[in-house]
Amino acid sequence: MPSAETTQASVREPEPVRPTKDDEIAVAGSELIGGPIGRRALLGTSWWTPVRVVALVAIGMFALGLVQKAPCYNGGWFFGASSQYTHACYSDIPHLYQGRGFADGLVPYFDKISGDMEYLEYPVLTGVFMEVAAWLTPGSGTIQHQEQWYWFVNAGMLMVCAAIIVVCVSRTHARRPWDGLLVALAPAFVLTATINWDLLAVALTAAAMLMWSRGRSLAFGVLLGLATAAKLYPFLLLGPLLLLCWRAGKWRPFGKALGGAVVAWFAVNLPVMYFAFDGWSKFYTFSQERGVDFGSFWLVLAQHSDDPFTTKTVNTFAMLLMLVSAAGIAALTLTAPRRPRFAQLAFLIVAAFIITNKVYSPQYVLWLVPLAVLARPKWRDFLIWQACEVAYFLGIWMYLAYTTSGDAHKGLPTEGYQFAIAAHLVGTLYLCAVVVRDILMPERDVVRRAGGDDPSGGVLDGAQDVFVLGPAAHPPRHAAHFDGPQVEWGSQPVREDDERSL
Repeated sequence: MPSAETTQASVREPEPVRPTKDDEIAVAGSELIGGPIGRRALLGTSWWTPVRVVALVAIGMFALGLVQKAPCYNGGWFFGASSQYTHACYSDIPHLYQGRGFADGLVPYFDKISGDMEYLEYPVLTGVFMEVAAWLTPGSGTIQHQEQWYWFVNAGMLMVCAAIIVVCVSRTHARRPWDGLLVALAPAFVLTATINWDLLAVALTAAAMLMWSRGRSLAFGVLLGLATAAKLYPFLLLGPLLLLCWRAGKWRPFGKALGGAVVAWFAVNLPVMYFAFDGWSKFYTFSQERGVDFGSFWLVLAQHSDDPFTTKTVNTFAMLLMLVSAAGIAALTLTAPRRPRFAQLAFLIVAAFIITNKVYSPQYVLWLVPLAVLARPKWRDFLIWQACEVAYFLGIWMYLAYTTSGDAHKGLPTEGYQFAIAAHLVGTLYLCAVVVRDILMPERDVVRRAGGDDPSGGVLDGAQDVFVLGPAAHPPRHAAHFDGPQVEWGSQPVREDDERSL
């Protein structure tokens, strides 16, 4: 029988990964706060745990994002057509308070709206979020005062969502809590957080990813179903999960996840669907009828064409491109020498949807930020992508300033805006390429360098394959001409001396 000391040592949790030991960008950035963590640092002995630090940083950065919107809060949303664009502080939230009937006490989906939109064009759970914020908004004073309050109330609720996101990301990879700083400090995350209500779906998706990493497949499904009731994109994660569970033979957890998602989605949608079908269906009909819009490569094609595609044709081609992308991800999943991590495939499928879609609003970057951090927690690659997204963020507002400033032509002309779209597409494709390389060469995956498998995979973590195709049917092979550590199934973490060589 082993001694108490031996038992305690055998179950001791491995030391958390410190980015300042193996990430050159993190090392350089740490000089601003005293340099990298030393081996004599007292970690986990005070209230300042990594997750709490990351959450406080996220709240502080979110507050800076609110300050960035100050020029609009103080007048840009209400006076002058282009002021909110030249200051890059536009938000849908104050405009839709009156534009979607909240100022008049109309019930979303049940009451018709006067104006360009007959019913609220958002999914049900987002509509509930908007309505709750309207209940908390004082109904007295001028309409400008009410719209300011409405934005402020929504900002407070969205700040809670932002905190949930960074906490979930920090805890999904148990040994990498500091990766949450990538989300907290992401410039595009800060700039776009209060443009729209996307953070609600992002928070629910991040919580779902955390539940799956802990092996709680039913809770994952329920949260993912709720996320899909707030925004359409989260349901895409079920596709990669199906492939991974197929490869690992984990059908029961996937069934529980799928069942939970379906039940949760119907529980939210069915009452509105039954009693106000026309209002409920507006989101789906609007998505189909919406023409080519900002941010997509379809817009660039339309601007360079004398006979642009019809909306129906674009819908068809966009769907075909998405199906081709999904087929490519499926082939990658089943043929990769080592089973991909769930977060990697989740990032790739959502990125494919964003790239092929006919519209890219600047806040859509929020969908990708947590998934990108879990898929490729490397500061250099993450910041390259973020630089491209910030360029697009500035580009769209300067382009709108140009188109709304009349003969003054203040801002960015069409050609300049097309370069901003190209920057967004190139940056996203670059990060996708790096993630695909990590899948094909797992020894380059910073998450797997310590010998682990899939810390966000839950029941998939360390599971053996039961169905593989192509190269995956043979023993894992390592990339040629690579001098780093060789990662094998079930290998032990590399020694500290080896870790420093990474």
